[in-house]
Amino acid sequence: MTRLLPHPILSLMLLGLWLLLVNSVSVGQLLLGLVLAWAIPLYTARFWVSRVRVRRPLVLLRLLGVVLYDMLVANLSVARLVSGPIARIHPGFVRVPLRVQGNVAVSLLANIVSLTPGTVSVFLSADQRELIVHALQADDPEAIIGVIRHRYEKPLLDALEQV
Repeated sequence: MTRLLPHPILSLMLLGLWLLLVNSVSVGQLLLGLVLAWAIPLYTARFWVSRVRVRRPLVLLRLLGVVLYDMLVANLSVARLVSGPIARIHPGFVRVPLRVQGNVAVSLLANIVSLTPGTVSVFLSADQRELIVHALQADDPEAIIGVIRHRYEKPLLDALEQV
């Protein structure tokens, strides 16, 4: 089964994304989405260096809710920040030491950081032990590191198992 459908979760996500992009659930679009959701993971499986096993899927679901909530709150904060006096903005770079390991977990964390308005993942060290983050408001680097660690990295550590 794994040879025929190497990444079933990715396939489901691709199907859902396809249906959202075409904004239609017609039979033709559903069939095309199913073919793409099967073919893309099948033909890209050899490029996946490591396999990831989800130990606790509910933790990932909770993380999704946290990320969506943080995106909403950060959008409002950034809008308030940039619409005010420019002197209130204190951008800077923050070095975030990483505890997650593996390409998938590190990529997920870096993408979550970049999806949250006001922060962008800029650079990953060669040994994948440090992520450089640019923050729009970098007055307290330790607070930024704490938020990334507790809200995003810890759930990834709890939910994913490197295989």
